[in-house]
Amino acid sequence: MTDNQIQFLLNDRLTILSDINPNTSILQYLRNNAGKNGTKEGCASGDCGACTVVVAEYAGGNLRYKSLNACISLLPSLHGKQLITAEDLQDGNKLHPVQKAMVDFHGSQCGFCTPGFIMSLFALHKNFPEPKKAKTLEALAGNLCRCTGYRAIIDAAKAASSHGPDQFDRNKGQTIEALAIIQKETMQQLSQGDQVAYSPTTLTELSELMLAHPDARIVAGGTDIVLEITQMMKVLGTIIYVGNVPELQKFEQNESEFVIGAALPYTDFTPNLATEYHEFGEMIERIGSLQIRNQGTLGGNVGNASPIGDTSPVLIALNAQINLRKGNDNRVIPIEDYFVDYKVTSQQQSEFIQSIIIPTAKENMHLKVYKISKRFDDDISAVLAAFNLEIDGDVIKSARIAFGGMAGIPKRASNCEKALNGQPWTQSTIESAMTALATDFTPMNDVRASAQYRMQVAQNLLQKAFIEITQPNINTGVFYHA
Repeated sequence: MTDNQIQFLLNDRLTILSDINPNTSILQYLRNNAGKNGTKEGCASGDCGACTVVVAEYAGGNLRYKSLNACISLLPSLHGKQLITAEDLQDGNKLHPVQKAMVDFHGSQCGFCTPGFIMSLFALHKNFPEPKKAKTLEALAGNLCRCTGYRAIIDAAKAASSHGPDQFDRNKGQTIEALAIIQKETMQQLSQGDQVAYSPTTLTELSELMLAHPDARIVAGGTDIVLEITQMMKVLGTIIYVGNVPELQKFEQNESEFVIGAALPYTDFTPNLATEYHEFGEMIERIGSLQIRNQGTLGGNVGNASPIGDTSPVLIALNAQINLRKGNDNRVIPIEDYFVDYKVTSQQQSEFIQSIIIPTAKENMHLKVYKISKRFDDDISAVLAAFNLEIDGDVIKSARIAFGGMAGIPKRASNCEKALNGQPWTQSTIESAMTALATDFTPMNDVRASAQYRMQVAQNLLQKAFIEITQPNINTGVFYHA
Protein backbone atom coordinates (compact mmCIF):
# COMPACT_ATOMS: atom_id res chain seq x y z
CA MET A 1 0.00 0.00 0.00
CA THR A 2 1.36 3.43 -0.90
CA ASP A 3 1.48 6.22 1.62
CA ASN A 4 -1.07 8.41 -0.13
CA GLN A 5 -4.29 6.41 -0.30
CA ILE A 6 -7.16 5.00 1.71
CA GLN A 7 -8.88 1.64 1.34
CA PHE A 8 -12.39 0.64 2.28
CA LEU A 9 -15.22 -1.57 1.09
CA LEU A 10 -17.96 0.17 -0.87
CA ASN A 11 -20.62 -2.44 -0.16
CA ASP A 12 -18.58 -5.55 -1.06
CA ARG A 13 -16.12 -3.91 -3.47
CA LEU A 14 -12.59 -2.96 -2.40
CA THR A 15 -12.18 0.73 -3.10
CA ILE A 16 -8.83 2.53 -3.17
CA LEU A 17 -8.75 6.33 -3.25
CA SER A 18 -5.79 8.61 -3.82
CA ASP A 19 -5.30 12.12 -5.17
CA ILE A 20 -8.61 13.33 -3.76
CA ASN A 21 -9.24 16.36 -1.55
CA PRO A 22 -9.42 15.17 2.07
CA ASN A 23 -11.99 17.91 2.73
CA THR A 24 -14.41 15.85 0.60
CA SER A 25 -17.36 14.49 2.54
CA ILE A 26 -18.64 10.95 2.12
CA LEU A 27 -21.84 12.45 0.71
CA GLN A 28 -19.95 14.39 -1.97
CA TYR A 29 -17.93 11.31 -2.87
CA LEU A 30 -21.01 9.11 -3.21
CA ARG A 31 -22.90 11.54 -5.41
CA ASN A 32 -20.06 13.00 -7.46
CA ASN A 33 -17.58 10.13 -7.71
CA ALA A 34 -19.31 6.83 -6.94
CA GLY A 35 -22.54 7.37 -8.90
CA LYS A 36 -24.71 6.66 -5.85
CA ASN A 37 -27.43 9.31 -5.70
CA GLY A 38 -29.75 7.66 -3.20
CA THR A 39 -27.95 9.44 -0.36
CA LYS A 40 -29.42 12.96 -0.26
CA GLU A 41 -28.25 16.33 1.01
CA GLY A 42 -30.87 18.08 3.09
CA CYS A 43 -29.23 20.36 5.65
CA ALA A 44 -25.48 19.70 5.21
CA SER A 45 -25.15 20.02 8.99
CA GLY A 46 -26.06 16.59 10.37
CA ASP A 47 -29.57 17.56 11.46
CA CYS A 48 -32.06 16.08 8.99
CA GLY A 49 -30.76 12.55 8.37
CA ALA A 50 -31.41 12.54 4.60
CA CYS A 51 -27.74 11.69 4.06
CA THR A 52 -27.66 8.75 6.49
CA VAL A 53 -25.39 5.88 5.50
CA VAL A 54 -24.11 2.90 7.49
CA VAL A 55 -20.55 1.85 8.15
CA ALA A 56 -19.57 -1.58 9.38
CA GLU A 57 -16.52 -1.60 11.63
CA TYR A 58 -14.48 -4.70 12.37
CA ALA A 59 -13.47 -5.00 16.01
CA GLY A 60 -13.20 -7.82 18.51
CA GLY A 61 -13.78 -10.48 15.87
CA ASN A 62 -17.15 -9.13 14.82
CA LEU A 63 -18.85 -6.40 12.79
CA ARG A 64 -20.60 -3.44 14.33
CA TYR A 65 -22.97 -1.40 12.20
CA LYS A 66 -23.25 2.36 12.76
CA SER A 67 -25.48 4.91 11.12
CA LEU A 68 -23.83 8.25 10.44
CA ASN A 69 -24.38 11.52 8.61
CA ALA A 70 -22.48 11.37 5.32
CA CYS A 71 -22.71 15.16 4.89
CA ILE A 72 -20.37 15.84 7.83
CA SER A 73 -18.14 12.75 7.58
CA LEU A 74 -14.86 13.16 5.72
CA LEU A 75 -13.33 10.53 3.44
CA PRO A 76 -10.26 9.83 5.64
CA SER A 77 -12.59 8.38 8.29
CA LEU A 78 -13.58 5.51 5.95
CA HIS A 79 -10.23 3.73 5.95
CA GLY A 80 -10.64 0.09 7.01
CA LYS A 81 -14.43 0.18 7.11
CA GLN A 82 -17.34 -1.00 4.98
CA LEU A 83 -19.61 1.72 3.59
CA ILE A 84 -23.21 0.70 2.88
CA THR A 85 -25.80 2.87 1.11
CA ALA A 86 -29.47 2.44 0.22
CA GLU A 87 -28.53 1.11 -3.23
CA ASP A 88 -26.69 -1.80 -1.59
CA LEU A 89 -29.59 -3.27 0.38
CA GLN A 90 -31.51 -4.99 -2.40
CA ASP A 91 -30.50 -8.66 -2.71
CA GLY A 92 -30.72 -9.42 -6.41
CA ASN A 93 -34.36 -8.79 -7.34
CA LYS A 94 -35.46 -9.04 -3.71
CA LEU A 95 -35.95 -5.97 -1.52
CA HIS A 96 -34.27 -5.94 1.85
CA PRO A 97 -36.83 -6.51 4.65
CA VAL A 98 -36.59 -2.88 5.83
CA GLN A 99 -37.22 -1.69 2.27
CA LYS A 100 -40.16 -4.05 1.82
CA ALA A 101 -41.66 -2.96 5.14
CA MET A 102 -41.46 0.69 4.11
CA VAL A 103 -43.33 -0.18 0.91
CA ASP A 104 -45.92 -2.37 2.62
CA PHE A 105 -46.72 0.24 5.29
CA HIS A 106 -46.61 3.24 2.94
CA GLY A 107 -43.67 4.74 4.82
CA SER A 108 -42.47 6.74 1.83
CA GLN A 109 -44.38 9.80 0.64
CA CYS A 110 -42.37 12.37 -1.33
CA GLY A 111 -39.43 9.98 -0.95
CA PHE A 112 -36.64 12.50 -0.39
CA CYS A 113 -35.98 11.42 3.19
CA THR A 114 -36.71 7.72 2.59
CA PRO A 115 -33.15 6.46 1.87
CA GLY A 116 -31.96 8.00 5.14
CA PHE A 117 -34.79 6.41 7.12
CA ILE A 118 -34.10 3.05 5.50
CA MET A 119 -30.43 3.20 6.42
CA SER A 120 -31.24 4.11 10.04
CA LEU A 121 -33.65 1.16 10.17
CA PHE A 122 -31.07 -1.11 8.56
CA ALA A 123 -28.48 -0.27 11.23
CA LEU A 124 -31.12 -0.68 13.94
CA HIS A 125 -32.06 -4.18 12.80
CA LYS A 126 -28.47 -5.28 12.31
CA ASN A 127 -27.70 -4.39 15.93
CA PHE A 128 -31.11 -5.19 17.43
CA PRO A 129 -33.05 -7.76 15.34
CA GLU A 130 -36.18 -7.26 17.45
CA PRO A 131 -35.86 -3.71 18.79
CA LYS A 132 -38.17 -2.31 21.42
CA LYS A 133 -40.08 0.85 20.56
CA ALA A 134 -37.68 3.04 22.57
CA LYS A 135 -34.74 1.78 20.50
CA THR A 136 -36.68 2.40 17.30
CA LEU A 137 -37.48 5.97 18.30
CA GLU A 138 -33.86 6.56 19.26
CA ALA A 139 -32.68 5.23 15.88
CA LEU A 140 -35.12 7.49 13.98
CA ALA A 141 -34.77 10.67 16.09
CA GLY A 142 -32.15 12.01 13.69
CA ASN A 143 -34.27 11.52 10.56
CA LEU A 144 -36.78 14.22 9.66
CA CYS A 145 -39.83 13.66 7.44
CA ARG A 146 -41.50 16.84 6.16
CA CYS A 147 -44.46 14.80 4.91
CA THR A 148 -45.22 13.71 8.51
CA GLY A 149 -45.02 9.98 7.79
CA TYR A 150 -43.66 8.92 11.18
CA ARG A 151 -46.53 6.63 12.14
CA ALA A 152 -46.13 4.53 9.01
CA ILE A 153 -42.34 4.48 9.37
CA ILE A 154 -42.53 3.25 12.97
CA ASP A 155 -45.01 0.56 11.90
CA ALA A 156 -42.56 -0.45 9.16
CA ALA A 157 -39.74 -0.65 11.70
CA LYS A 158 -41.76 -3.06 13.81
CA ALA A 159 -42.77 -5.19 10.83
CA ALA A 160 -39.14 -5.58 9.71
CA SER A 161 -38.22 -7.47 12.91
CA SER A 162 -37.14 -11.10 12.82
CA HIS A 163 -36.53 -11.14 9.10
CA GLY A 164 -33.75 -13.73 9.24
CA PRO A 165 -30.28 -13.56 7.65
CA ASP A 166 -29.65 -11.15 4.78
CA GLN A 167 -26.78 -10.97 2.27
CA PHE A 168 -24.65 -9.06 4.76
CA ASP A 169 -24.95 -11.95 7.21
CA ARG A 170 -24.11 -14.44 4.48
CA ASN A 171 -21.04 -12.43 3.43
CA LYS A 172 -19.93 -11.63 6.98
CA GLY A 173 -16.86 -13.87 6.92
CA GLN A 174 -15.59 -12.40 3.66
CA THR A 175 -16.22 -8.86 4.90
CA ILE A 176 -14.32 -9.46 8.14
CA GLU A 177 -11.40 -11.00 6.23
CA ALA A 178 -11.23 -8.06 3.82
CA LEU A 179 -11.40 -5.43 6.56
CA ALA A 180 -8.80 -7.24 8.67
CA ILE A 181 -6.37 -7.16 5.74
CA ILE A 182 -6.94 -3.43 5.19
CA GLN A 183 -6.50 -2.61 8.85
CA LYS A 184 -3.06 -4.22 8.87
CA GLU A 185 -1.91 -1.49 6.51
CA THR A 186 -1.03 1.99 7.72
CA MET A 187 -2.91 4.84 6.07
CA GLN A 188 -0.40 7.65 6.36
CA GLN A 189 -2.03 10.43 4.40
CA LEU A 190 -4.54 11.46 1.74
CA SER A 191 -3.77 14.57 -0.25
CA GLN A 192 -4.54 16.68 -3.27
CA GLY A 193 -2.47 19.78 -3.94
CA ASP A 194 -1.80 21.53 -0.65
CA GLN A 195 -4.72 19.84 1.12
CA VAL A 196 -3.39 16.98 3.26
CA ALA A 197 -4.94 14.63 5.80
CA TYR A 198 -2.70 12.47 7.97
CA SER A 199 -4.01 9.43 9.79
CA PRO A 200 -1.64 8.30 12.55
CA THR A 201 -2.08 4.86 14.07
CA THR A 202 -0.11 5.40 17.30
CA LEU A 203 0.10 8.05 19.96
CA THR A 204 3.76 8.63 19.09
CA GLU A 205 2.92 9.27 15.44
CA LEU A 206 0.19 11.70 16.45
CA SER A 207 2.53 13.55 18.81
CA GLU A 208 5.18 13.88 16.11
CA LEU A 209 2.65 15.11 13.55
CA MET A 210 1.34 17.76 15.96
CA LEU A 211 4.88 19.00 16.59
CA ALA A 212 5.54 19.15 12.85
CA HIS A 213 2.15 20.72 12.03
CA PRO A 214 1.14 22.84 15.04
CA ASP A 215 -1.68 24.54 13.09
CA ALA A 216 -3.22 21.26 11.88
CA ARG A 217 -6.91 20.67 12.59
CA ILE A 218 -7.62 17.54 14.61
CA VAL A 219 -10.66 15.61 13.39
CA ALA A 220 -12.25 12.70 15.24
CA GLY A 221 -16.00 12.54 14.70
CA GLY A 222 -16.02 15.87 12.88
CA THR A 223 -19.60 16.61 13.88
CA ASP A 224 -18.77 20.26 14.58
CA ILE A 225 -15.56 21.09 12.76
CA VAL A 226 -16.81 19.84 9.38
CA LEU A 227 -19.54 22.48 9.52
CA GLU A 228 -16.77 24.94 8.66
CA ILE A 229 -16.66 23.19 5.28
CA THR A 230 -20.37 22.67 4.68
CA GLN A 231 -21.77 25.87 6.20
CA MET A 232 -18.93 28.39 6.01
CA MET A 233 -17.36 27.14 2.75
CA LYS A 234 -13.90 26.98 4.33
CA VAL A 235 -11.14 24.43 3.87
CA LEU A 236 -9.54 22.86 6.91
CA GLY A 237 -6.00 22.93 5.56
CA THR A 238 -3.86 20.24 7.15
CA ILE A 239 -6.04 17.62 8.84
CA ILE A 240 -4.97 15.01 11.37
CA TYR A 241 -7.61 12.30 11.63
CA VAL A 242 -7.28 10.60 15.03
CA GLY A 243 -9.92 7.88 14.72
CA ASN A 244 -7.26 5.21 14.09
CA VAL A 245 -5.18 5.88 17.22
CA PRO A 246 -5.96 3.03 19.65
CA GLU A 247 -4.83 4.98 22.72
CA LEU A 248 -7.49 7.63 21.99
CA GLN A 249 -10.17 4.93 21.63
CA LYS A 250 -9.72 3.41 25.10
CA PHE A 251 -12.23 3.20 27.91
CA GLU A 252 -10.81 2.21 31.28
CA GLN A 253 -12.54 1.92 34.64
CA ASN A 254 -11.26 1.16 38.11
CA GLU A 255 -12.42 1.82 41.67
CA SER A 256 -11.42 5.48 41.61
CA GLU A 257 -11.95 6.76 38.05
CA PHE A 258 -13.08 6.41 34.46
CA VAL A 259 -10.56 7.21 31.71
CA ILE A 260 -12.22 7.99 28.38
CA GLY A 261 -10.10 8.34 25.26
CA ALA A 262 -10.58 11.66 23.49
CA ALA A 263 -11.58 10.02 20.17
CA LEU A 264 -13.95 7.38 21.56
CA PRO A 265 -17.49 7.95 20.22
CA TYR A 266 -20.30 8.55 22.71
CA THR A 267 -22.10 5.33 21.84
CA ASP A 268 -19.00 3.31 22.73
CA PHE A 269 -18.67 4.52 26.34
CA THR A 270 -22.05 5.87 27.46
CA PRO A 271 -23.56 2.52 28.60
CA ASN A 272 -20.61 1.89 30.94
CA LEU A 273 -20.51 5.46 32.25
CA ALA A 274 -24.27 5.43 32.82
CA THR A 275 -23.99 2.54 35.29
CA GLU A 276 -22.22 4.97 37.66
CA TYR A 277 -23.81 8.24 36.56
CA HIS A 278 -27.29 7.49 35.26
CA GLU A 279 -28.26 11.12 34.75
CA PHE A 280 -25.08 11.88 32.83
CA GLY A 281 -25.85 8.93 30.57
CA GLU A 282 -29.41 10.13 30.00
CA MET A 283 -28.16 13.59 29.07
CA ILE A 284 -25.61 12.20 26.61
CA GLU A 285 -28.45 10.38 24.86
CA ARG A 286 -29.87 13.83 24.08
CA ILE A 287 -26.69 15.08 22.43
CA GLY A 288 -27.68 15.28 18.79
CA SER A 289 -29.05 12.19 17.08
CA LEU A 290 -27.82 8.60 17.17
CA GLN A 291 -25.92 9.34 13.95
CA ILE A 292 -24.12 12.20 15.74
CA ARG A 293 -23.40 10.12 18.86
CA ASN A 294 -22.00 7.35 16.67
CA GLN A 295 -19.36 9.83 15.49
CA GLY A 296 -19.10 12.56 18.14
CA THR A 297 -16.56 12.28 20.95
CA LEU A 298 -16.11 13.56 24.48
CA GLY A 299 -12.72 15.02 23.57
CA GLY A 300 -14.27 16.90 20.67
CA ASN A 301 -17.12 18.29 22.77
CA VAL A 302 -14.70 19.57 25.40
CA GLY A 303 -12.07 20.77 22.93
CA ASN A 304 -14.66 22.73 20.99
CA ALA A 305 -14.91 24.92 24.11
CA SER A 306 -18.46 26.01 23.36
CA PRO A 307 -20.31 27.71 26.24
CA ILE A 308 -23.28 25.50 25.35
CA GLY A 309 -21.35 22.25 25.02
CA ASP A 310 -23.42 19.70 26.92
CA THR A 311 -20.75 17.60 28.61
CA SER A 312 -18.45 20.29 30.01
CA PRO A 313 -20.69 21.53 32.87
CA VAL A 314 -21.23 17.95 34.03
CA LEU A 315 -17.52 17.21 33.89
CA ILE A 316 -16.78 20.37 35.89
CA ALA A 317 -19.39 19.41 38.49
CA LEU A 318 -17.82 15.96 38.76
CA ASN A 319 -14.34 17.49 39.25
CA ALA A 320 -13.06 15.72 36.13
CA GLN A 321 -9.57 16.21 34.75
CA ILE A 322 -8.23 16.55 31.23
CA ASN A 323 -5.05 14.77 30.11
CA LEU A 324 -3.15 16.88 27.56
CA ARG A 325 -0.18 15.59 25.59
CA LYS A 326 2.59 17.40 23.72
CA GLY A 327 5.44 15.37 22.27
CA ASN A 328 6.35 12.80 24.93
CA ASP A 329 5.00 14.87 27.82
CA ASN A 330 1.59 14.77 29.47
CA ARG A 331 0.00 17.22 31.86
CA VAL A 332 -3.25 16.66 33.73
CA ILE A 333 -5.30 19.66 34.84
CA PRO A 334 -8.77 20.16 36.31
CA ILE A 335 -11.18 20.48 33.45
CA GLU A 336 -12.55 23.75 34.81
CA ASP A 337 -9.06 25.27 34.29
CA TYR A 338 -9.15 24.28 30.63
CA PHE A 339 -11.71 26.97 29.74
CA VAL A 340 -10.25 30.49 29.73
CA ASP A 341 -12.61 32.67 27.68
CA TYR A 342 -15.14 32.32 24.89
CA LYS A 343 -13.69 29.63 22.61
CA VAL A 344 -10.28 30.12 24.30
CA THR A 345 -8.63 27.30 26.24
CA SER A 346 -5.37 26.68 28.07
CA GLN A 347 -4.34 24.11 25.45
CA GLN A 348 -0.86 24.91 24.15
CA GLN A 349 0.38 24.86 20.57
CA SER A 350 1.00 21.28 19.33
CA GLU A 351 -0.84 19.95 22.38
CA PHE A 352 -3.86 17.66 22.06
CA ILE A 353 -6.40 16.02 24.34
CA GLN A 354 -5.50 12.42 25.09
CA SER A 355 -8.24 11.55 27.56
CA ILE A 356 -10.81 12.74 30.06
CA ILE A 357 -10.58 11.43 33.63
CA ILE A 358 -13.81 11.25 35.66
CA PRO A 359 -13.77 10.29 39.38
CA THR A 360 -16.16 7.56 40.47
CA ALA A 361 -19.05 8.52 42.72
CA LYS A 362 -18.56 9.19 46.42
CA GLU A 363 -20.83 7.89 49.16
CA ASN A 364 -23.90 10.11 49.71
CA MET A 365 -23.28 11.84 46.39
CA HIS A 366 -26.21 13.03 44.29
CA LEU A 367 -25.72 14.08 40.67
CA LYS A 368 -28.58 15.88 38.93
CA VAL A 369 -28.23 16.93 35.29
CA TYR A 370 -30.77 18.97 33.33
CA LYS A 371 -30.71 19.98 29.68
CA ILE A 372 -33.11 22.76 28.67
CA SER A 373 -33.84 22.96 24.96
CA LYS A 374 -36.73 23.76 22.64
CA ARG A 375 -36.90 20.15 21.42
CA PHE A 376 -36.30 17.15 23.60
CA ASP A 377 -34.26 15.26 21.01
CA ASP A 378 -31.51 16.48 18.71
CA ASP A 379 -31.35 20.10 19.86
CA ILE A 380 -28.88 22.60 21.27
CA SER A 381 -29.13 23.63 24.92
CA ALA A 382 -30.34 26.97 26.13
CA VAL A 383 -29.18 26.02 29.64
CA LEU A 384 -27.34 22.94 30.87
CA ALA A 385 -27.24 22.53 34.66
CA ALA A 386 -25.18 20.02 36.65
CA PHE A 387 -25.54 19.71 40.45
CA ASN A 388 -23.11 17.47 42.34
CA LEU A 389 -24.21 17.46 45.97
CA GLU A 390 -22.71 15.38 48.77
CA ILE A 391 -25.29 15.24 51.56
CA ASP A 392 -24.33 13.74 54.93
CA GLY A 393 -27.48 13.25 56.96
CA ASP A 394 -29.24 16.61 56.85
CA VAL A 395 -26.15 18.67 56.03
CA ILE A 396 -24.70 19.60 52.63
CA LYS A 397 -21.11 18.43 52.98
CA SER A 398 -20.05 19.77 49.57
CA ALA A 399 -21.59 21.27 46.46
CA ARG A 400 -20.13 21.56 42.97
CA ILE A 401 -22.51 23.31 40.58
CA ALA A 402 -21.80 24.19 36.95
CA PHE A 403 -23.81 25.63 34.09
CA GLY A 404 -23.58 25.88 30.33
CA GLY A 405 -25.33 28.64 28.43
CA MET A 406 -25.04 31.12 31.31
CA ALA A 407 -21.65 32.66 30.47
CA GLY A 408 -19.00 32.77 27.76
CA ILE A 409 -17.55 29.51 29.09
CA PRO A 410 -18.91 26.51 31.01
CA LYS A 411 -18.63 27.82 34.55
CA ARG A 412 -19.15 26.99 38.22
CA ALA A 413 -21.71 28.87 40.28
CA SER A 414 -19.31 29.81 43.10
CA ASN A 415 -21.67 32.00 45.15
CA CYS A 416 -24.41 29.41 44.93
CA GLU A 417 -21.97 26.75 46.13
CA LYS A 418 -20.97 28.93 49.12
CA ALA A 419 -24.61 29.34 50.07
CA LEU A 420 -24.98 25.54 50.14
CA ASN A 421 -21.71 24.24 51.60
CA GLY A 422 -22.02 23.25 55.25
CA GLN A 423 -25.66 24.32 55.43
CA PRO A 424 -28.69 22.25 56.40
CA TRP A 425 -30.45 20.46 53.56
CA THR A 426 -33.65 22.50 53.77
CA GLN A 427 -35.94 24.57 51.60
CA SER A 428 -34.66 27.71 53.30
CA THR A 429 -31.09 26.90 52.28
CA ILE A 430 -32.18 26.26 48.70
CA GLU A 431 -33.94 29.62 48.54
CA SER A 432 -30.81 31.37 49.79
CA ALA A 433 -28.74 29.52 47.20
CA MET A 434 -31.17 30.51 44.44
CA THR A 435 -30.69 34.14 45.44
CA ALA A 436 -26.92 33.71 45.44
CA LEU A 437 -27.07 32.10 42.00
CA ALA A 438 -28.37 35.37 40.57
CA THR A 439 -24.99 36.95 41.40
CA ASP A 440 -22.94 34.23 39.67
CA PHE A 441 -23.87 34.96 36.08
CA THR A 442 -24.93 37.67 33.67
CA PRO A 443 -26.65 35.55 31.00
CA MET A 444 -26.95 36.62 27.39
CA ASN A 445 -29.98 37.15 25.18
CA ASP A 446 -30.03 35.14 21.96
CA VAL A 447 -32.34 33.15 19.70
CA ARG A 448 -32.50 30.26 22.16
CA ALA A 449 -33.55 32.17 25.29
CA SER A 450 -33.54 35.56 26.95
CA ALA A 451 -31.22 36.43 29.82
CA GLN A 452 -34.18 36.64 32.18
CA TYR A 453 -35.42 33.23 31.15
CA ARG A 454 -32.00 31.66 31.55
CA MET A 455 -31.60 32.98 35.09
CA GLN A 456 -35.09 32.00 36.13
CA VAL A 457 -34.79 28.49 34.76
CA ALA A 458 -31.35 28.05 36.35
CA GLN A 459 -32.77 28.93 39.75
CA ASN A 460 -35.79 26.71 39.19
CA LEU A 461 -33.54 23.78 38.32
CA LEU A 462 -31.88 24.03 41.72
CA GLN A 463 -35.34 23.85 43.27
CA LYS A 464 -36.15 20.87 41.03
CA ALA A 465 -32.98 19.09 42.17
CA PHE A 466 -33.93 19.65 45.81
CA ILE A 467 -37.39 18.18 45.30
CA GLU A 468 -36.13 15.15 43.40
CA ILE A 469 -33.39 14.34 45.92
CA THR A 470 -35.61 14.93 48.95
CA GLN A 471 -38.64 13.13 47.53
CA PRO A 472 -37.26 10.60 45.04
CA ASN A 473 -40.66 9.06 44.37
CA ILE A 474 -42.01 12.34 43.00
CA ASN A 475 -41.82 12.67 39.21
CA THR A 476 -41.22 16.33 38.43
CA GLY A 477 -41.45 15.59 34.71
CA VAL A 478 -39.34 16.46 31.73
CA PHE A 479 -38.25 20.09 31.87
CA TYR A 480 -37.67 21.74 28.50
CA HIS A 481 -39.07 24.91 27.00
CA ALA A 482 -41.22 25.48 23.93
